[in-house]
Amino acid sequence: MQRAGSETLFTAVEKVEILALPDNCVFITDPNTDPANRSALAKLAIDHSVSLDQTAIVVGAFDHINIIHHPKPLVLRVIEVVPPEPPKIYHMVEQVLSYADLPPILLELETIDLRNLADTVAPEAYLVPCRSGGLTDLSAPVYFLDERPKHRQNWTLLGCERSLQFHRHYYGNEPPRVEMCPRKLLNPDEKATILKCCLLEYDIEQEGNVMIVPWGSDLKIIEKALRQLSRDVAYA
Repeated sequence: MQRAGSETLFTAVEKVEILALPDNCVFITDPNTDPANRSALAKLAIDHSVSLDQTAIVVGAFDHINIIHHPKPLVLRVIEVVPPEPPKIYHMVEQVLSYADLPPILLELETIDLRNLADTVAPEAYLVPCRSGGLTDLSAPVYFLDERPKHRQNWTLLGCERSLQFHRHYYGNEPPRVEMCPRKLLNPDEKATILKCCLLEYDIEQEGNVMIVPWGSDLKIIEKALRQLSRDVAYA
């Protein structure tokens, strides 16, 4: 709606644009949805089977009302290793989408289970990057690289290139290794994807539709990655 140029409370309407007629609207009430959040509106619309040619009218938190017209969010695959669970980067992306001014994004989680990777070998012992990952119950004794075991064991390293670099520094050699880096294990396709790699420390990298963030990313880095990816992929 376009009003005539006036500072008065009531003034003439000069132009009206109709986005959707009643037959093409879906009315949704959900007090748990923030109607000011584009991603939240998009998820609610998809959950209620609102089609691409429809408009959702949402009564959300605090009885505030908003619409999402022809919902078509960017579907973003989040690839993350587990344990720990829930995956950290997925939780961080959810956090950013709860407050950042971004185009609508719908998340799909794809996990790489380190326990399954460990089961592909049968070593005398495992060496894993850190105890905080929660990877303790495997088919052989488990050692933790961040604790720098005093005595080198006949272990297989479940880790990435960075862990291998630490092992070379601590022990002067390379053990057998099972790759766990999401960047290395990714099967490239057309899906928009975000994943992490510990070879990055302070910035992000983009390879086509894939955004790579540092293993130790903070929310600011995640927001930067989502903003760049949504711009380059959704509107390319």
